[in-house]
Amino acid sequence: MNETKGPQALLRRIRVWLVVFIVCLVLSGATAFPLVTEIRLIDEALTSWAAPVAETFPGLPEWIQRVREGTDTADSLHPFLLYGTDWLAFAHLVIAVAFYGPYRDPVRNIWVIEFGMIACAGIIPLALICGPIRGIPFWWSVIDMSFGVFGVIPLLVVRRMIKRLEALTGGAPGAAAPQSVGAP
Repeated sequence: MNETKGPQALLRRIRVWLVVFIVCLVLSGATAFPLVTEIRLIDEALTSWAAPVAETFPGLPEWIQRVREGTDTADSLHPFLLYGTDWLAFAHLVIAVAFYGPYRDPVRNIWVIEFGMIACAGIIPLALICGPIRGIPFWWSVIDMSFGVFGVIPLLVVRRMIKRLEALTGGAPGAAAPQSVGAP
């Protein structure tokens, strides 16, 4: 691999990983908006076509039923409480936008990747502390923690590739990124 092709190929791989990560953040955020409807659909599925899942995880149907009752009550009597999940969704979308910086210039914006890694790590103490306070079953907290564990994996890969890109380009920010028209 020659020097001019190497950084460009590495940059393309970094960008592919970032696009996948951004899409996952957007999907994760977008699913928080229709929460009441989603919980209703999951509850109905567990008593019909997804009954084998309910049989495999016996505590799941009771938990989903409890969540459905809570979200239905909040939706009908206190809809302002669901505004919190709207903000959760918005936060995911905003964080996804932040990853455009590393997409444009990975070396200069590696701090966004590191910020994301810190955020992924922060999910674990949040779930372990707030889960029991809010009456969340431990197994559900484990599912929540898995978002941090699985989220950090692509970020670790991208960070390692950015460090390699930095070494290949002599650490010059934007050196591997194609310049836009009119850029100095």
